[in-house]
Amino acid sequence: MALGDTRSDPETLDPTVDEAIAVTAAEFEALAPPPLRPEVGHPMRRLPRVASVIVVVISIVLLWEGAKFVAGDPWKTESLLGTGIALEYRPPFSVSGVSDLNLPHLWDIAFEFGAVDANGTTTAQGLLVAALFTLRNAVVGFAIGTIIGLGLAILIVHVRSLERSIVPLLVASQTIPIIAIAPLIVIGLRADWLGVAVVTSYLTFFPVTIAAIRGLRAYDPRAYELMVSYAAGRRAILWKLRLPSSTAYLFTAFKIAATASIVGAIVGELPSGMSDGLARQILTGMQYYTLGPSYLWASIVVCSILGIGAFVSVSLIERQVMRGRVPEWNVTA
Repeated sequence: MALGDTRSDPETLDPTVDEAIAVTAAEFEALAPPPLRPEVGHPMRRLPRVASVIVVVISIVLLWEGAKFVAGDPWKTESLLGTGIALEYRPPFSVSGVSDLNLPHLWDIAFEFGAVDANGTTTAQGLLVAALFTLRNAVVGFAIGTIIGLGLAILIVHVRSLERSIVPLLVASQTIPIIAIAPLIVIGLRADWLGVAVVTSYLTFFPVTIAAIRGLRAYDPRAYELMVSYAAGRRAILWKLRLPSSTAYLFTAFKIAATASIVGAIVGELPSGMSDGLARQILTGMQYYTLGPSYLWASIVVCSILGIGAFVSVSLIERQVMRGRVPEWNVTA
């Protein structure tokens, strides 16, 4: 068979042909140039990222409390850090945007996690239970969105005529505000966890689809010609060439989709009336904001931690999967 012959290929390879491909591919890989960068996850590559995150967090704390110190509300304490020293401070300026109602002190938000309600449950315990409930809906929606996105990408890659008709529709679907379509989906599916999962998958499938289309076409053309020359079918090329070559693109999309799944789960819980997720905690914090603004801010902190945790989890999986991988070969060399 000629290298460019793409006639109906067999779905599976003959065992002897499969062994020949494996041996030839190993010899072919040995001709590749050495890696151009350290392997993914090298400690020296992680250090600047960790340091930058620490710098950003410290900067936010300093700006937050600095604004309170310059233009916040007056405050006083009867015992500074438990020393028994009374202290009262009045900022030189007054700006309503950084008042204790709009922008509470960070230590007030931290103390809120230890507050106990009438049932003897701390705020941290209640928010943890709510976060686990939201995380469950997010994981289900992330799985559904990933399967749909990857399936659409595989279909588009193998049937090129669908790209011009489907991709514009996918882009147009993302122009609809999720806050507008979420009530229709949740109410139409009787406002249960499945409706929340569908809303979540609506946000997650798009980045997976676009990245997978790009990744499935990012294979080395020489490897593709090699497999075609051994009469490899589309299924064999997909599993042995296209998908392995697209892992870097897919994990980038998974990290975006993982954080979007948390947002989708929270938005989907709002019209459902569920009382167990983080959306209910946010609504409760809004209702009693004038009495205690720290609870709403504590709920927001937990939502942020949940989104960051989803991103970090995918990054850790990526580090294990991509360990020892080398960058794409320079085919023009």
